[in-house]
Amino acid sequence: MKLGCQIKGTSKVLKKSFGGVAAITDAIGAAVPASTLGSGVKTTAQSQAEKKEIEKQQTEKMKKGGMPPRNKKNFRSTKSGAGMTQAGVIAYRRKNPGSKLKTAVTESNPGPKRAARRKSFCARSAGQMKMFPKAAKDPNSRLRQARRRWKC
Repeated sequence: MKLGCQIKGTSKVLKKSFGGVAAITDAIGAAVPASTLGSGVKTTAQSQAEKKEIEKQQTEKMKKGGMPPRNKKNFRSTKSGAGMTQAGVIAYRRKNPGSKLKTAVTESNPGPKRAARRKSFCARSAGQMKMFPKAAKDPNSRLRQARRRWKC
């Protein structure tokens, strides 16, 4: 968030204070009465309304991106190998344009690129096995089920 911004048409600077009240200063930092600026300064009610509008826009942006809902359509259960389904990947890519998310490599003889992707996943998940020994010992953990599905 900007702490200082130039007010259009003047050499005055509007600075944000932590008490919620804006203080007006000139270029060297001396306080200037708000009445000298005329209509260039917004009231606190207007600024609070603007803050609420900005927060609303930011929450809408957060909703647009992110993960699809955690349901049976988008995510596999632990017993069926964990991870996202094809429908879940499509939903994610719809919410996040430009994403390159893909489903698991489950075929027995994948092409060279998919085989490299599998090898990379297996290496990463082996590191997870070291970091979470409790999950590594449990054959029904999501980590172990996912590794089984990827054929690691």
